[in-house]
Amino acid sequence: MIRLNDITSQILNYHPKADITLVEKAYVYSAKVHQGQIRLSGEPYLSHPLEVAYILTQMKMDTVCIAAGLLHDTIEDTDAQLSDIARLFGKETADIVDGVTKISKIQFSNREQRQAENIRKMILAMSNDIRVILVKLADRLHNMRTLGYQPEPKQRLIARETLDIYAPLAGRMGIYWVKSSLEDLCLYYMEPEMYQKIKAEIAQRKSTQEKFIQEVRELLTKKLEEVGIKATVEGRHKHFYSIYKKMMAQQLTVNQVYDIMAFRVIVDSIKECYEILGHIHSMWKPIPGRFKDYISVPKENMYQSLHTTMIGPLGQRMEVQIRTWEMHRIAEEGIAAHWKYKEGRSGKQTDEKQFAWLRQLLEWQKSLSDPLEFLESVRMDLFPHEVYVFTP
Repeated sequence: MIRLNDITSQILNYHPKADITLVEKAYVYSAKVHQGQIRLSGEPYLSHPLEVAYILTQMKMDTVCIAAGLLHDTIEDTDAQLSDIARLFGKETADIVDGVTKISKIQFSNREQRQAENIRKMILAMSNDIRVILVKLADRLHNMRTLGYQPEPKQRLIARETLDIYAPLAGRMGIYWVKSSLEDLCLYYMEPEMYQKIKAEIAQRKSTQEKFIQEVRELLTKKLEEVGIKATVEGRHKHFYSIYKKMMAQQLTVNQVYDIMAFRVIVDSIKECYEILGHIHSMWKPIPGRFKDYISVPKENMYQSLHTTMIGPLGQRMEVQIRTWEMHRIAEEGIAAHWKYKEGRSGKQTDEKQFAWLRQLLEWQKSLSDPLEFLESVRMDLFPHEVYVFTP
């Protein structure tokens, strides 16, 4: 189980001058009000807010947000009052806890009218402080990791809601490691047989693929050294859900999906990104229509990279992402990378450009009286264009 020291150590690692008093105080209070409560796993309930707070440290959030993570279930699941939280931990912390509590009370439904209304409520709850949704994403991620203790019908219901609502939100926030973790967990509970098939196929190819990854890394590193570019080259398997999407989109069986590997090249400057692209395309044949320049035209969550897919060694397709270290930090940390850690800085003080999409949604919710029209606007802007249907 995560302990308080794990959380405070993480905070001090990315912000050595942080005042962790608020976090320590929130831990003591949470332990007190949750005392005697047990999760379905049999663990003390306190294990959940501790895990949520730890996930928030992985996002490199501030002490107010992490304190709110420790306190996020106190209003809903104990006798604590919002006024108590505000008095003991300040209005900023209390507002985040209140926003998370409101989102937690929303019951999403397959009925579009109700779902539209509830998505509207959720966006309103997160509009005052973006940290509300970050705490909720951390809460949902830990709940998905422990979903196996729930009854099977509830597992599928929660997984579907996560795939429809929370995974796309994580992507929109630019926190792709949370998005991919949620998607893989959803696949595990919604299509368990398919999940196991993909897992088995990757395991079967492991030794061959590891050799391939090592070969490509060595070839790329050697080439870049020859032209005088200092770069870090990484190789990895794509996550399960992205493989599943490709199978569904192209009507393939799992053993027909060959491009399950992705490579990343990280350099110091934008100029080097484009130089490396030229060198890579001279080494292996690029596949037409598969090049994307997110450096010149960043995604709305400020993600930047060059993406290209090529026919690599042994005729295998492989995807390569090229980015600077600053772009890599933004791609890994998402919203927290834009919102630099500063004591006393409010979650309302954010870069206007990066949250243009949220402002647009708020405008829509004000101007569109028809909930279904609002839902369509949300789908167009917030959620992916593809819709994947799972069997009941």
